[in-house]
Amino acid sequence: MSQKTLLAALPLTKVAELEANLPCTCKIHFPDPNKLHCFQLTVTPDEGYYQGGKFQFETEVPDAYNMVPPKVKCLTRIWHPNITETGEICLSLLREHSIDGTGWAPTRTLKDVVWGLNSLFTDLLNFDDPLNIEAAEHHLRDKMRAAELILLGQRLCLSLTLHRGLPE
Repeated sequence: MSQKTLLAALPLTKVAELEANLPCTCKIHFPDPNKLHCFQLTVTPDEGYYQGGKFQFETEVPDAYNMVPPKVKCLTRIWHPNITETGEICLSLLREHSIDGTGWAPTRTLKDVVWGLNSLFTDLLNFDDPLNIEAAEHHLRDKMRAAELILLGQRLCLSLTLHRGLPE
């Protein structure tokens, strides 16, 4: 499928529907309005360990969507059991193949992806099956210190964002 066909697969009505169904803690941004298959998502958790942080995700919808999941990467450096320091994300619905049946299916939507990413900061925060083993073990060993490191990391990211003049 060409990018032109892909744009037809993501018409403005689908984009508007996605924007209308965002959690209150999420914002979506299209850096290039001519490339609706590439967008950024900002998650600003309002509860839990990551409350008050701002986390950027880059999403690219591939040509084979919706037979395959979108490609998602976390752009914000974060100390999280389900996100590596290089931005890889452990979220079952982003897996093309899943043994437990919770992976990607053609019936899933971009709305499911957005809500899933948002949930990584609340109810899907998983210390028992981590991608970032060090972050999970640290949390299990010393919850208070892990919470302090998360908060310190958020402050550092905010400071770097403001210093560089990047959009928040």
